[in-house]
Amino acid sequence: MLARLLDELPMPVSFWDAELRCRHANPRLREWYGGLAPSQMIGRRLPDAMGPDAWARHRDCVDSVLDGRPASYTGRRPHPHGGFRDISVELVPHRREDGALDGFFILIDDTTERLRTLVALAESESRYRAFVEDQTELLLLAEPDGTLTMVNPAYARHVGLAAAALVGTSLYDRVGPQDREALRAHLTQLCRGGGTGEFENRIIAAGGEMRWVSWTNRALLDESGRVNAIHSVGRDVTDRRRAEDALAEEHELLRVTLASIGDAVITTDHQGRVRWLNPVAERVTACTSAAAQGSPLDRVFSLVDEDSGEPVEDLVGRCLAQARVVAPAQRALLRTAGGAEYGVEASAAPIRRDGGEVLGVVLVFRDVTQQRRLTREMSHRAKHDDLTGLVNRTEFEARLRGVLDTARQHRSDHALMYIDLDQFKLVNDACGHAVGDQLLRQLTTVLQGCVRNRDTLARLGGDEFGVILEHCTAAQAQRVAQTICDRMEGFRFVHEGRKFRVGTSIGLVPVDWRWPHTGALLQAADSACYAAKEAGRNRVHAWVESDQTLQLRRGEMQWASRIEQALDEDRFDLFAQCIEPIAEPSHGLHIEVLLRLREADGTLVAPGAFLPAAERFHLASRIDRWVVRRVFEWMAAHDAALGHVETVAINLSGQSIGDRAFHAHVAALVQQFPFDVRRLCFEITETAAITSLADATAFIDTVRALGARIALDDFGAGASSFGYLKTLPVDYLKIDGQFVRDVLDDPLDRAAVRCFHEVAGVVGVKTIAEFVENDAVLAELRSIGIDFAQGYGVHRPEPLQGVVERARERFSAAPTPAGAACRDGRGG
Repeated sequence: MLARLLDELPMPVSFWDAELRCRHANPRLREWYGGLAPSQMIGRRLPDAMGPDAWARHRDCVDSVLDGRPASYTGRRPHPHGGFRDISVELVPHRREDGALDGFFILIDDTTERLRTLVALAESESRYRAFVEDQTELLLLAEPDGTLTMVNPAYARHVGLAAAALVGTSLYDRVGPQDREALRAHLTQLCRGGGTGEFENRIIAAGGEMRWVSWTNRALLDESGRVNAIHSVGRDVTDRRRAEDALAEEHELLRVTLASIGDAVITTDHQGRVRWLNPVAERVTACTSAAAQGSPLDRVFSLVDEDSGEPVEDLVGRCLAQARVVAPAQRALLRTAGGAEYGVEASAAPIRRDGGEVLGVVLVFRDVTQQRRLTREMSHRAKHDDLTGLVNRTEFEARLRGVLDTARQHRSDHALMYIDLDQFKLVNDACGHAVGDQLLRQLTTVLQGCVRNRDTLARLGGDEFGVILEHCTAAQAQRVAQTICDRMEGFRFVHEGRKFRVGTSIGLVPVDWRWPHTGALLQAADSACYAAKEAGRNRVHAWVESDQTLQLRRGEMQWASRIEQALDEDRFDLFAQCIEPIAEPSHGLHIEVLLRLREADGTLVAPGAFLPAAERFHLASRIDRWVVRRVFEWMAAHDAALGHVETVAINLSGQSIGDRAFHAHVAALVQQFPFDVRRLCFEITETAAITSLADATAFIDTVRALGARIALDDFGAGASSFGYLKTLPVDYLKIDGQFVRDVLDDPLDRAAVRCFHEVAGVVGVKTIAEFVENDAVLAELRSIGIDFAQGYGVHRPEPLQGVVERARERFSAAPTPAGAACRDGRGG
């Protein structure tokens, strides 16, 4: 039974007794030995069957089995069909029922193919292991529940642990907490459906750093088709994700910035199609970004010239063609699909790749409608008078330059009128500035009715107007000017039942190619206007080159320029003239400060030569400011040495008296320079006081509050002198020289001087006689009782410092007799 079973086995089997003789050999064994018959194997000894080399190598195995212990060995032997076969030999002892060794079986297993498979598998595994271990990508093998069964060194290095320590742990342990549930859901879905899937998650890398890894996960199936493992290949994409995050952050920052800035922004692609609008652009164009996306730009953004209404060249198209920043060459207007119009400032800039390729255009524009409106208003205000709406002096002079250029180029004739209102100041002072403004507006309407629309009518300042008559002959201009005079003569301004007549004095100048510049034109027109006033007002004076009146006027203009230059260069000198007490002995020096203009060559010019021009061209107040400051500085510097000085008189112009800012300026200077203000006396003319009584009263109140005194100069020259003495609190009356000069020969003048003195005595005011030229006049004045005398017969003006120093010597011993304070040195 055993022999039959052995014969059925597919492997070579034989049985050997304890004497090492073969007792049975199945057919497979006989085939191994070349197809031997059973009789050839039975009884054969094992050493002979094995051969001497094999017996020597494996005898210990035979001894072991004879001792009752199984043994085995492997080896190679020749195959009867050629070649060698790998074999595995097992020796198994066999015992009888009594336990005695009966023999042993030898089982031979041909392992050639199996070994080849194992070798191939080993080689493949070696190569795979080398491949896995050399990979820079992260490789892992995990069971469906996430338990790691294999990781490559790259993954182990990435997480900072040994590969062996990772095997058996959960792959979720190294996943960032924020990504675990999402990864679990991904792998669960993969295990259900099989196949592959992509996933990115953060892992806890070496040192605790969070690193982004992009995984390709594959579900591995067993023979039954069920998922038995997950194979994952990953690569570190942290740098990419950081770049993407930075880019996304920049994009969001850009989006938020563009969405929040005040400018409108539209982006287009390289074909000029709209990609995006920020909220400002959506509001201005009345189109949403979503609705505009992909549309041609002109559907949402179309510009026209603000002045002509013609379409403006396509900015985006020009930007794409020229690959540079472009802007409209003209003022542009945006017209929306809804019909709205906006003034805009726009520019288009190319969007480029790093290599310079143009990807599209960013169009930036802002709504400047309000700004342009304000600019137009500001421009209009800069060129027009707020009160009358007429062109102002600046714009008038600009237009006059243009007309003069035209006259030079085309030899054409034009005309310039300078208009000064007569009696306007009377209305202004009597009724107030608001009423004066109303009068100016009404007169503007009258003037506009006298000129053509093409002519320029301007308010040059105060009550002065100018007219440019373009393409107008001298005769035509004369008629227009006379029409203005006639209409103004017939005009009556009514206020609260009172009627006022306001005339005009007009200077008319032809504008032709001969004039060197507009300044000369305006000077000529002003001179002609002045001549019209001097001739009786409410008339036209036409400029003629040989006109002596105008030549005199031009001389005054030249003086105005010289005065301004002298002020700028500090070329004025202070002189003084003594005012002599003649009624009683003098206890101190009384002087009036006088002024001399020093020419560039050192020549001194008396004030009579330049003060009329200063008054005419409103420079008198500037001169007064210069004098007051210099006198105050001098008095402060010499205050301790001026004990013998009782009076320092400063003559002021009517312009300064009428200027409240000048009043404040004087008060400020008194505070700035420390000196005895009681020595100070301001002289104001009777005419100035009468012309602006309120201002004169305010000035007198201001300086008297400071401690200074007031003298009313040129008293008697006005028609209402006595009446104003009731309201003007002055300290001295300076009798006008026209009465003093002929007091010896003219009984009327003598009576007037006596009358002035008596009236002054009634109101408690001292009298000063001007223009005292000789001793005889001085004696007559003394007999009348005049308090002080001033004139060349008393003292000739000389530099201020010299007068004071010489007088100090005379007053140091004893009081000076009446009339002798300055007469020992009458000056030159």
